[in-house]
Amino acid sequence: MTENANGFFKPEEILSQLDIRNNMVVADFGCGGGFFSIPVAKLANQGQVYALDVVKENLEAVKSKAELENVDNIKIVHCNLEILGSSKINDNSADLVILRNILFQSQKKPEIIREAKRVLKDIGQIVIIEWIKGSNMAPEQGWFISKEEIQKLTSDEELILDKELSLDNQHYGIIFRKSNQGQSLE
Repeated sequence: MTENANGFFKPEEILSQLDIRNNMVVADFGCGGGFFSIPVAKLANQGQVYALDVVKENLEAVKSKAELENVDNIKIVHCNLEILGSSKINDNSADLVILRNILFQSQKKPEIIREAKRVLKDIGQIVIIEWIKGSNMAPEQGWFISKEEIQKLTSDEELILDKELSLDNQHYGIIFRKSNQGQSLE
């Protein structure tokens, strides 16, 4: 995978590994400054992207970038994803939920996974991308979680491993689906 100048993957390269259609509903949990929100909104240009974060400044950055790039299908939501229902997204309404570098920031990982599952459609997917603990660019502080711990946590929520993403050497990425969705596509 090609990395950009700061050594990290480009969002478009990850998104190319996902089946994003132009009419999807996507929730970007812990959207930060819009790393995924903006490119996803362009791909799902007839759909709806929810950019969710607890930090208001991040949401202002997403709003500004969206305006600059003429992206009008992003809904900004200030919320604490550790609280069930706080996203204000309806149950079973998102085709895709993205969690990028959010779980390592929280001690309430099960609650965040539960909220992601709540908003996910039965045929939807949850993409989890997290830092590899000890990688040279990973933050020094945080509650890092390994792939194995993610798989246990998602299994407890009856989510099924769908596939792993090809990422840089700083992160891992895994796609999960609800257990009642049927067999893996792989």
